[in-house]
Amino acid sequence: MSALPATMMCVEISKPGGPEVLVPATRPVPKPAAGEVLIKVAATGVNRPDLAQRAGTYPPPPGASDLPGLEAAGTIAALGEGVTEWKIGDAVCALTPGGSYAEYCTVPAPQCLPLPRGYDMLQAAALPENYFTVWHNLFERGQLKAGESVLIHGGASGIGTTAIQLAKAFGATVFTTVRNAQKAEAVTRLGATAILYKDNDWAAEVKTLADKVDVVLDMVAGDYLPKNLALLKPDGRCVVIALLGGAKAEVSAALVMVNRLTLTGSTLRPQSIASKARMAQGLKEKVWPLLEAGTIRPIIHKTFALKDAASAHAELERADHVGKVMLAV
Repeated sequence: MSALPATMMCVEISKPGGPEVLVPATRPVPKPAAGEVLIKVAATGVNRPDLAQRAGTYPPPPGASDLPGLEAAGTIAALGEGVTEWKIGDAVCALTPGGSYAEYCTVPAPQCLPLPRGYDMLQAAALPENYFTVWHNLFERGQLKAGESVLIHGGASGIGTTAIQLAKAFGATVFTTVRNAQKAEAVTRLGATAILYKDNDWAAEVKTLADKVDVVLDMVAGDYLPKNLALLKPDGRCVVIALLGGAKAEVSAALVMVNRLTLTGSTLRPQSIASKARMAQGLKEKVWPLLEAGTIRPIIHKTFALKDAASAHAELERADHVGKVMLAV
């Protein structure tokens, strides 16, 4: 194996602020701790938590890199003590605790997955953050089953396009809210019934189309939350994964009791390595075969060079995208 370089190019957050605070920098190549691997990064995805971290509202968890970046694909360049499941040179994609806006990044070994057969590095790097999030929230927490119906908010986003495809692949009926006709067309092609939320009573439209649904995947919260609960069938589940509409809402506890509803939610980054290892196993068994068969696929909107991370953040903030914004290293 060739010796590792001493330094690497990365993108730092110079201070909290807009996309322009992302600046290319040089740092020492990190060393993997026990149980970790070092990945030579080929590509990484841009995710909303990266935007929040850049703005100063989502600090990295203790011990994680201060560099942004929650997923990566690349080759294993070094092994930490005790790692036996991977070897140097293996191609992997991984859910990273942070730090993937760089040429090298460390990650706990159980959070790595092999590339699905036929996938290149860019496609594989578009998988971890969205697929771990959707698998955990829609299927582990939301318990979505074949024959059920689901309402997915923000259907044209990376999370949304992933959730629509997985829900359909597992036999559910999918309704989704989107901002405009172009996004509606994109999600319809994926098999969802699109509902425009801008200047529209989306909840009334869901009622017309479906009356009630079994599960809601909610990345808005705020004033959407009471409407989501009102749309649930008895024993329905509402899973909150982001707060684009605000963190506070007034909900009826009576409605929850009478209809035996479950209101749950999660964030991915602070969960234990053991939890992420369990999710990785579920994905490998249940979802990787669907990716390899071409039943589902990541949708990539646009790719930027790593040094142009500021432009990639501006692209995501414009919210005109369908699918993922990516960085190629």
